[in-house]
Amino acid sequence: MGDPKKQKKKYSGPLHPWSAERIQAEKEIMKEYGLRRKNEIWKMNSVLRHVLRRAKVIIGASGKQAELEKRQLLDRVYSMGLVSKGAKIEDILNIDLKQVMNRRLQTVIARKSLAHTMDQARQFIVHGHVNVGQKKITSPSYLVTVSEEQSVGINAYSPYVSADHPERKSETKGKAQRPAQASQEKAEDKPKKEIKAESKAKAEVQNVAV
Repeated sequence: MGDPKKQKKKYSGPLHPWSAERIQAEKEIMKEYGLRRKNEIWKMNSVLRHVLRRAKVIIGASGKQAELEKRQLLDRVYSMGLVSKGAKIEDILNIDLKQVMNRRLQTVIARKSLAHTMDQARQFIVHGHVNVGQKKITSPSYLVTVSEEQSVGINAYSPYVSADHPERKSETKGKAQRPAQASQEKAEDKPKKEIKAESKAKAEVQNVAV
């Protein structure tokens, strides 16, 4: 039966741990989504497998109970942001791992431009700077629902709540300022070049006169 105080493992690892194709795919996902451990991928895979397994069971069923379960599953998957409104039960079978990964809090923070990178988004979450609604979330793998997405943000007590904080400032602002700064430097350098040219011309005139 096991110890009731010990939490049951909520995910399972791969059946073939030394598959070269799977290992390469996991490396790419870890790099793209800023993950630290492969078990973060396995957790999302378990969520996906559970949804697909449930859809396969009820997709061919008929009757009132089956229709109720289909509607409940569609509502649940829609609330997770994995299918669009008005999707059919068959559309659930087209959901892939990346769609689930895109619903992770870490990904949502980065794509809402609350952080510059996935790594920074992870740091904000783990250090307790991120709220979903009124609740502080410290798990980067938290799955954000459609209804929660608008309430995701930096919490009011965090030093990063201000968009003018150095860690929050957009990199594009710096890039936009550089051309302006360069043109200003050119404008400042122009008189110097003219002065240098004038002095050179005067020197040539003096040499001719001599």
